[in-house]
Amino acid sequence: MSDTKTPIKEMSFETALSELEGIVRSLESGQTSLEESINAYERGTELKLHCEKKLKDAQLKIEKITLASDGTPKTEAMDK
Repeated sequence: MSDTKTPIKEMSFETALSELEGIVRSLESGQTSLEESINAYERGTELKLHCEKKLKDAQLKIEKITLASDGTPKTEAMDK
């Protein structure tokens, strides 16, 4: 599986998502013990929340480019 020693808060979105995908594959295989499955599920839940937070933060930073009435470009926050 993955390196569960890395603190989730320090992970990039891509790293967390990759580890989460590995956990899902491992759980789906059914080849882990009950205790390992529970631990993996708990870590997976934390990784999912971390990924959701990273996506939400990115969404809040996204801007769209529009044209002002005089034709010059400007940026605005994206509509939710």
